[in-house]
Amino acid sequence: MTYDSDRIEALLDEGVRDKVYPGAVWAVGDPTGIRVQGATGVLDPDEPDVPMRPDTVFDAASLTKILAVWSSIGALWEDGALDLDQTLGTFWPETTRHPLGTVTARQLLTHTAGLPLRAQLKNLYGTNQDDIRRGVLDEQLHRPPGEAVEYTDRAALILGYLAEHLSGQPLDELATIRIWQPLGMHSTRFGPLPDEIAARCAPTELDQDTDTHLRGTAHDFSARLLGGVCGIAGAFTVLNDLAALLRYMLDTSTAPHRVGFGPAWTATSLTIQTGTLAPVRGLFWHSAPGTAPADDVWVHYGFTGTGMWISPRQGRWAALLTNKLYYTRDRQPLTDVRNAFRRLAFT
Repeated sequence: MTYDSDRIEALLDEGVRDKVYPGAVWAVGDPTGIRVQGATGVLDPDEPDVPMRPDTVFDAASLTKILAVWSSIGALWEDGALDLDQTLGTFWPETTRHPLGTVTARQLLTHTAGLPLRAQLKNLYGTNQDDIRRGVLDEQLHRPPGEAVEYTDRAALILGYLAEHLSGQPLDELATIRIWQPLGMHSTRFGPLPDEIAARCAPTELDQDTDTHLRGTAHDFSARLLGGVCGIAGAFTVLNDLAALLRYMLDTSTAPHRVGFGPAWTATSLTIQTGTLAPVRGLFWHSAPGTAPADDVWVHYGFTGTGMWISPRQGRWAALLTNKLYYTRDRQPLTDVRNAFRRLAFT
């Protein structure tokens, strides 16, 4: 098994020079752990003497959907508390007699539920968290369930609410107890972060209200609106914690304690679940761009510049954490880097 660390370092160094991101932290590994890793660039361009470090804390953005929601739903599924193909309205009273009641958890996990494509929580429902929850669960569907694959943040928000309903616990507590603590992911938590942790957090976008870059507070507006904890975004993490999760997905014997989900959930999730619909998806994970389903390389990204890949067939995983949002919302420069990184990490 080869790891082309020199070419990966050259690629990511170039991204710093081209101002795709201020800095990046990365690793490629297998079930035994990290095999190669590195860090490049700076934490904050305003502090050019502070380098990006392997223990830098990142706003995970949509990786929250994997770290908190996908993993917790997997735990409830393996507990027997959730049937993925039972319509929500038959067991979740808040959705009964509403359009969402005709949807299944599997459709939410494959982004085929027909939900509205935009969150727009404040515009539609105001700022009260109970009103937002009620509005989201009562909302009309955008199209019939099962008709198309359309990525929407609402799927994870609803699944987060569902996990709380089934477990009787807030999402942050559920994920901490069932997933993060058993895996030793002690630096993964929802924000806002305390000052001492925020100090080593990679800053993201400029906050127009304060004229400072967000640091330790989630960039995602929905997460901030909901107090920092929601299924869409809001978690913060470090490279070693992602490594612990990805290793475990390849080999469950690597966990120091019993984790909420096991190999059955991983195997189900990293299998095409969308039938003949395109683009193909597993459960929240999707095939990496530029790969065929037979290549068995799965990925999930975060808007702030985060991403993680896994391939059971190759017995390999990779993670790339950047704060590209510091500079721009333009996706293309980082997309090119991500795709090149994936090619080098999975040869």
